[in-house]
Amino acid sequence: MKPFDYQRPDTLSGAHGAARDGATFIAGGTNLIDLMKLEVMAPDTLIDISRLGLDRIVPHGDGLHVGATVTNSDLAADMRIRRDYPVLARALLAGASGQLRNKATTGGNLLQRTRCPYFYDTATPCNKRSPGSGCAALGGEMRNHAVLGTSEHCVALHPSDMAVAMRALDVTVEVEGADGTRSETALDDFYRLPGDRPDQETTLDAGDLITGVILPAPFGGRQTYRKVRDRASYAFALVSVAATVRMENDRISNVALAFGGIGTRPWRDPDVEDLLTGETPTTALFEKAGDILMKDAVLREGLEFKDTLVRRLLTATLTEMTQ
Repeated sequence: MKPFDYQRPDTLSGAHGAARDGATFIAGGTNLIDLMKLEVMAPDTLIDISRLGLDRIVPHGDGLHVGATVTNSDLAADMRIRRDYPVLARALLAGASGQLRNKATTGGNLLQRTRCPYFYDTATPCNKRSPGSGCAALGGEMRNHAVLGTSEHCVALHPSDMAVAMRALDVTVEVEGADGTRSETALDDFYRLPGDRPDQETTLDAGDLITGVILPAPFGGRQTYRKVRDRASYAFALVSVAATVRMENDRISNVALAFGGIGTRPWRDPDVEDLLTGETPTTALFEKAGDILMKDAVLREGLEFKDTLVRRLLTATLTEMTQ
């Protein structure tokens, strides 16, 4: 690990004052420290934001404001989350291990980097790590890579479980810029597709700090998070789905579906939801939804299994949710 300076300000203005070229904000550090050990990331300065009072969950209109340093464990255990946003609680508990959830934070989870092995291996080319160097994953081991939203420059998979559930819930990300101005960004607009600059993963500018996320009014209806992985504990999703469904008169009146394990960002397809809304649930309908979801999938060698897997997971989840 390369040497670095460490600062722990007590105020947001102090955090922004310490931010400069080569500085990185740190909270739980469950991903960042690993990347620093491997010299994938080598910030000159770490700015610890753990004392900025961003560790609370408070009412916000008809929903909730979740501070950026609320831990994954505390968020999953909060009774308001368990009651009104169970898809989020289930997604959080499906991720990592208990020890990591005790340290990992809400803001940090949104910003966690891909687990692509070529990104972690500094001896291989990676456009996400070093723009313009190439993509070693193309032609390499592809089991844990994306099939949607990819480009010729990057096929890295978005790793978060929490962000998939938040995408289904239409959360808003609250950001404070270096000048103290606060803004709110829909999660759908927060993540960038890789295109020809896979190193630019979000819309954050230099010095921007996530201060929290805003959960809208409770959805009601049924919610679930289902995750298919290689082992039952501490494994990233091969395919996952966060689903919220409301039924009226035996028809699907409202549905939101977000997917993990298949996209370069938490994946949601409005055409799938438009197809399902207002319809009577049938297996044929769900299979058609799978066709729409996967119509633009790029199934490179080693990823063909994800086509069948995501379709089966989608059908099983919707069947369960609409009975």
